[in-house]
Amino acid sequence: MRGLFAILAAAACLCGTLAPIPASAHHLLGAQFDANRSITVKGRIIRVEWSNPHAHFFVQAQGGSWDFELGSPNGLMKRGWTSSSLHPGDVVTASGYISKDGSHLVETQAVNLADGKAVFTGSAKPALK
Repeated sequence: MRGLFAILAAAACLCGTLAPIPASAHHLLGAQFDANRSITVKGRIIRVEWSNPHAHFFVQAQGGSWDFELGSPNGLMKRGWTSSSLHPGDVVTASGYISKDGSHLVETQAVNLADGKAVFTGSAKPALK
């Protein structure tokens, strides 16, 4: 019985040690996005995805379609968002940092609705000025 307890305790310690590694790597802004290249896009939302690990909204604008990555749905809800905060058809002005791979993926820093209301994004980095 002692041997089984020792094995289970060692496994629990190992899991507790390794569990934070993916979470911390997941939130490194510089790994996927270029903090020196920002963009602001004004357009119409064509789709909203409210799922883990990040919510996304897609904007059709002059020059193509853009995928704006937000914080996690849970983090957004803590800041007052709901799954219906943004709707397809809404006109927004959104800004953030462009993906390093050249795709139209943006780490969202700021979202302004057509009425001028600013919406907090749950981003890991302070908003663009």
